[in-house]
Amino acid sequence: MPSIKHQGLCAFERIACTALVLEDGRRVGRACGISLGGRSACAIIFDMETIITKSQVADAVYAAIPRLACELPADIAAGLEAARAAEDTPRGRAVLDQLVENARIAREDRVPICQDTGTVWVSLEIGPGVLAAGDVFADVDKAVARAYDEARLRKSVVRDAVLDRANTGDNTPAFCDIHPVDEPGAARLHIMLKGGGSDNASRVVMLVPGAGKQGIVDELVRCVREKGANACPPLVVGVGIGSTFDKVAGLAKRALMRPVDEPATDPRVRALEEELLAAVNATGVGPGGLGGRTTALAVRVATAPCHIAALPLAINMGCSAMRRVTVDLREHGGRSTADVPAGAGCCPPGADGRGEGEPAAGASGACESVLRSPHGEAGRRASAPGGQQPAPTGSVRLSGNPSAKGNAEPPETRSDGPAEGGAR
Repeated sequence: MPSIKHQGLCAFERIACTALVLEDGRRVGRACGISLGGRSACAIIFDMETIITKSQVADAVYAAIPRLACELPADIAAGLEAARAAEDTPRGRAVLDQLVENARIAREDRVPICQDTGTVWVSLEIGPGVLAAGDVFADVDKAVARAYDEARLRKSVVRDAVLDRANTGDNTPAFCDIHPVDEPGAARLHIMLKGGGSDNASRVVMLVPGAGKQGIVDELVRCVREKGANACPPLVVGVGIGSTFDKVAGLAKRALMRPVDEPATDPRVRALEEELLAAVNATGVGPGGLGGRTTALAVRVATAPCHIAALPLAINMGCSAMRRVTVDLREHGGRSTADVPAGAGCCPPGADGRGEGEPAAGASGACESVLRSPHGEAGRRASAPGGQQPAPTGSVRLSGNPSAKGNAEPPETRSDGPAEGGAR
């Protein structure tokens, strides 16, 4: 731990504070001596640019779920359109026609893209200068239960994978983790609705180092040939390479957050992704598993260090309804999104007596705010009901880059169990 030295002294009546500065010159807070009624005390106050609270995280999750269930991320929708234009087999094109039409109906009628509305995965990335105040996931389960109930989404979580397969009845618990990154001020919340069928088609393999890159290619192709058709292709494939047995699956899952139209920043990773994608599409599994040119829209790779005797590999399939969002919590100093005007929910028109186009009861409009990348480039502003523009409460994109570093090792993440019937 860096040593702290004193720098500067300020005094305000009975409060005297000394700045706390690290050896590299960065100020991290103040040490204050306080005199109250003749009694003395000392307080350490750390400087934090952003404070993330449990209500802010819960509000963001609550707002995102109905939108994710009913509207494809822009990069996935564009990828399906491009695949349809390139498809030259009748069956492959027919499947892509239906997927594109299904996405349109879901978006316009505000009904789920898929009947399997998944388990909820929430990952918070925080960098230096950001404080996660207490258990920031404490209210996430309540938010999930409320969102799934109000939007009338299928509940797909059982109480225990082996000992009690009874449905929890509210799609909880959510599966959450915190991921530190070396990016000052970073405060990004990643949310994914992950279906059972695509996870069932995934795997973790501990290769020997001698298997090398070709071993990775062979294992991915084997996985796609054996299980890819059950994961509702065209796929988005997350590939984690390195770390340890328990961490490599998290690498693969986090890799799915990078948009299919956003190449890797590392040219070596980009070349590997292109090679893997070509190998997957060469299988001919095709859209819907019925044959065609496009078995996968993209392969996304995340790498990490590992033991000299190991080559951990995880393959996490993402289906054609790849539902994920990244919310930048730095906007407005970490203020809660609870005061945002209601936006479009995910509930059939007419339910609860609502008219065509009315939002689901209580649906927050956080996902109707300014759509940007996590790095701040301007995007479009979605329209709120009645033609009004909602107040922005955090940058939201329906396809997010989880980290500027891209290949950092994630924390342990509990994986969601299979859905009944092998649905996505």
